[in-house]
Amino acid sequence: MTGPRLIYAVCTWNRAERLPALLRAMRAQACPVPFEVLVVDNNSTDGTRDVVERVAREPGGAPVRYVFEPEQGIVPARNRAIAESLDADAMIFIDDDELPRPGLLAAAWDALDREGADCVGGRVEVEFPFERPKWLGDELLGFLAAIDHGREPFWIDSRETPVWTANVGYRMSLFREDPGLRFDPRYDRKGGAVGGGSDAAMFWALLEKGAKIRYRPDMVVTHAVERWRLRRTYFLRLHAKSGYRHGLNRFRASGRTVLGVPWWLPLQGARHLGRAALLAVRGRPALREAMNGMHAFGIAAGAARRRLSGRRGGGA
Repeated sequence: MTGPRLIYAVCTWNRAERLPALLRAMRAQACPVPFEVLVVDNNSTDGTRDVVERVAREPGGAPVRYVFEPEQGIVPARNRAIAESLDADAMIFIDDDELPRPGLLAAAWDALDREGADCVGGRVEVEFPFERPKWLGDELLGFLAAIDHGREPFWIDSRETPVWTANVGYRMSLFREDPGLRFDPRYDRKGGAVGGGSDAAMFWALLEKGAKIRYRPDMVVTHAVERWRLRRTYFLRLHAKSGYRHGLNRFRASGRTVLGVPWWLPLQGARHLGRAALLAVRGRPALREAMNGMHAFGIAAGAARRRLSGRRGGGA
């Protein structure tokens, strides 16, 4: 192999102001094998290409390659990154609203090369450029992409300890040997929309394949939370959308149904929202109950849409 053995990839859309710091940090990573920084521009309109090319001309650091993906959506962008990296041994993803800590690539390569992992993920630490709302408890940080499965590495064998594209690497032989293994367009997210879940679907698919998935706590990124996410309505919309996608694509109804929706599901959603209202009246935290209610109603809406459209659901 004459090219870089590892690709450090970021998919970006209209975040040109964040890219200089991110690309410089990516280029400055120490790695025991040659690597390249890959930028997949997902149809940005804010001068992203000019920013990338300017940083790429700066002396020192790993080389930078820019590609433009005209099909809007995080799934086309991530799958373009796979296509552009098939000749490499490994590819590591980072999101465009994060920064890598030193040692990330070395830890990822160690897991994929020496430890024999097919996939490896690490910690995502959340930071708040603005004042953190008092209602935003630690139990909600996972919905802002935070991941911390402890300070010891281990092999992942269940959905209880997921890894996301905010900080994840893949052995590229996975994708060379299985051309059907790609990010699922059913879980796409376009532009600034809420929700998605294609990285979760990839994680599930790898578990189902029996892939060797490693957690490495020394792979660390910091995720800067944008102000618009620090609203209760964001969490409610996120859960409604997540439920809708689940109902549309994976939910399996049982028992008596109306339009593919079991009778108990909207009742469950109503109970959660009723509890949320009661908690709010009493001045107690109510958001988690409201999120559960929106998720249940989202599943119902997705299941009904699937029945009306004649689609088949199911899956793991």
